[in-house]
Amino acid sequence: QVQLVESGGGLVQAGGSLRLSCAASGRTFSNYAMGWFRQAPGKEREFVSVISLSGGYTYYADSVKGRFAISRDNAKNTVYLQMNSLKPEDTAVYYCAARRGVLRIGVHEYDSWGQGTQVTVSS
Repeated sequence: QVQLVESGGGLVQAGGSLRLSCAASGRTFSNYAMGWFRQAPGKEREFVSVISLSGGYTYYADSVKGRFAISRDNAKNTVYLQMNSLKPEDTAVYYCAARRGVLRIGVHEYDSWGQGTQVTVSS
């Protein structure tokens, strides 16, 4: 498995922006599809965005499409999530995840997870 460490969370007002980072170590990063998921209090963990091995394919949840952008830098073993026009309903713990090989969007299809970073959007 690959080890993942997220950073960049925090408190922001509605309409603001944050950029999350996820640093990977332990395996060949470019062999892993990467994803961002989130979990709000009392809710199940949900898909936010995923990116393919080379970065050529990306997918987004409808709730964040047009506001969030996922990217990766394989030379730096890092995946990013740029979050713009944040809304109070984006408040959650955001998790970075990795799976070897083919891109998938299901939470249970990822087997390496970071510890999460809190994002709080005030109204």
